[in-house]
Amino acid sequence: MAYVTPKARARAVRDVHDTLRASRFAVLTTHLNADGDGAGCQAAMASWLRANGTEAWIVNPTRFPDTFRFLLEDEDWAVDVTSSKAGKVCGRADLAVVLDTGEVGRIGRVRPLIRDLPTVVIDHHPTGDNPIGGTSFRDPSASATGEMLYDIIKKAGGPWTPQVLQGIYVAILTDTGGFRFSNATPGAHRVVAEMVEHGVDPEAMHAEVYGRAPIRRYRVMERALATLEVDDEHGVAWMVVPRDVLDETGATAEDLEGMVDIPRGLEGVHVGLLFRLANTGEVKVSFRSNGPVDVNSLARKWDGGGHMRASGAMVPGPVERAVAEVVEATRVAVAGTDFAEVGA
Repeated sequence: MAYVTPKARARAVRDVHDTLRASRFAVLTTHLNADGDGAGCQAAMASWLRANGTEAWIVNPTRFPDTFRFLLEDEDWAVDVTSSKAGKVCGRADLAVVLDTGEVGRIGRVRPLIRDLPTVVIDHHPTGDNPIGGTSFRDPSASATGEMLYDIIKKAGGPWTPQVLQGIYVAILTDTGGFRFSNATPGAHRVVAEMVEHGVDPEAMHAEVYGRAPIRRYRVMERALATLEVDDEHGVAWMVVPRDVLDETGATAEDLEGMVDIPRGLEGVHVGLLFRLANTGEVKVSFRSNGPVDVNSLARKWDGGGHMRASGAMVPGPVERAVAEVVEATRVAVAGTDFAEVGA
């Protein structure tokens, strides 16, 4: 059975498609510490827009992740937000496109650069308390923002450049946890099947994304594992990434991707947490749920957010206080969840 764009998305797909095709110079951004969905969508959209005659540039609040640079048709299209070029690019743009987030706070230093531009938001997260305005295409039922981008490019009839195909594939691959999570819907599988039919090599994509970890990632993991704690009574587990190991190894946020799955993957755990001290002095917390505990609601206590089972937030430091505060709030959330009612 071929993939068909859900009817509920049809109008938004048309509106966003028309707005994108009318642009002659677009700047693309996504959330802080871009993941495979955000970066994959950016690489795919930049290639598609340029193939259609629209100049497109990527300006993110944090560095475009090295893991996903292989998706870029031209690495020079990703501009450092702190460079003078970023201001020039945004100053020339006639459209800003925000991918895989719709929250003002999640685009950080890019916000003042695009504040006055007409904006398109394409996102599959629940709408938060401070949404970005403009033409909006939001659908939390989508497996990934990459699925929604596929809807748009399919309406346009392509062109299906290698970067479009690989970017969409990687967006869905990573946001479904390698097709392990509950958002790996039939629709998600149909989209990636069509990418494979167009020539995407699943083995090569998996090797690029998951098969080339630097040794520093395992040095960090070794130290973080020494901090692992488990509250068996409430089913909460957590780890803290020591700041000194990040400094010693030169590891970045990108090297920590997926590390929260270690506490989340322990037997009997409902919620896994990962803590690390950010350069701002705040503590970055990653929340992962194994079932009915809504960690999106939990993260929003600190103006964070994401999905019901995967979210993040920045919590005031120091680390010890942040750990105590978040762990206690997580215990309360677990205790307040009716597992029998949701069939857990």
